[in-house]
Amino acid sequence: MNVSLDISMYPLKDEFCQPIIDFINRLEQAPGLVLERNSLSTQVFGDLQTIMGLMTKELETVFEQNPHTVFVMKMVGVNRSKADIHAC
Repeated sequence: MNVSLDISMYPLKDEFCQPIIDFINRLEQAPGLVLERNSLSTQVFGDLQTIMGLMTKELETVFEQNPHTVFVMKMVGVNRSKADIHAC
C-alpha cells in the first residue's frame, strides 16, 4: 500500500536548522521513497511499511540526540505525489 506523509520537525533549541537538515538527509537515503522538501515541511511518498519502519528508526535517533523535539505528521492512504490540486 502506498501512502503520503507530511512531516514537520521542530527542535526546541537555538540551533535548530542542522538537526532538521540531518533528519531530511537521512530520509533521502531510504531506497524506494520519493521526498519533496519545502520551507514548511517534507513530504514522503511510498510504501506504508517502509515509511513506518523508517520513521520508527529516525524518530528514535532524533529523540536520543534531542528529546525536546516536536514532530507534526499527517498521512493519507494513497500516493498523492502527482495529485492535480487544480482539478477540484
